[in-house]
Amino acid sequence: MNVLYQLAGLRMRLGQAEVLHGITLEIFAGQMVTVVGPNGAGKSTLLSVLSGFRGGYQGRCLFLGEEVNRWNKRALARRLAFVPQILRVEFPFTAEQVVFMGRTPHCHGLFESPADRQAVEHAMAITDTLEFSGRDFRALSGGEQQRVILAGALAQQSSVLLLDEPTTFLDLKHQIKTYSLLRDLCHQGMTVVAVTHDLNLAAAYADRIVVLSKGEVAADATPEQVLRPLLLLEVFGVRAQIGHGPAGKPSVLYGPSEITC
Repeated sequence: MNVLYQLAGLRMRLGQAEVLHGITLEIFAGQMVTVVGPNGAGKSTLLSVLSGFRGGYQGRCLFLGEEVNRWNKRALARRLAFVPQILRVEFPFTAEQVVFMGRTPHCHGLFESPADRQAVEHAMAITDTLEFSGRDFRALSGGEQQRVILAGALAQQSSVLLLDEPTTFLDLKHQIKTYSLLRDLCHQGMTVVAVTHDLNLAAAYADRIVVLSKGEVAADATPEQVLRPLLLLEVFGVRAQIGHGPAGKPSVLYGPSEITC
């Protein structure tokens, strides 16, 4: 398998706090990797380092053999798309215009090309956002906005997709559709790294689950290997049982449980 990311001894400080403590892992092309962990574990910080948007780290974070913070930003944006947890749009752009912003790394002039339009229409079609393409983005619900932002990332046509809580505001139908879409894209060769709090979505769709706890990797393996009652108790402080979901995937069953502090 082709290695996309190589992290070794990655450390990151935010103010006086060291958020990441010596992260070492590799991410391979075509994988779907979910990053899970309790609040404050360093998940979003790790994703922002992988994206190249957050410098100032110590250790190594190589993307295709080169430190990610040394990449030319335009060249990097053609290879990876990053969807943060919250994206604010203050101006009256339509949903379609927001998706067109994803084509910025490919633009060579003031006007969109036929290739740009085709990429945008396809991205909006597969994210179920064509129906409100002409609506003001700010007037959309949180879930609708989230799907439009995902469409913009897909319109970027990169080979790597980094997502921070991509289904937070989505209803159940679109949570499943989003992860099914991401799984299909991985089968087509895309690499997806997604931060999530939903262990069952991670179990159902991911090739690997990376568990972060207090800025360190507590586990990194297949869902079957990672989702164990003892680990869930140690990392999340909850008691749970592991059952079997569709296709034999593990399913986390909560409660009645004793919660530790």
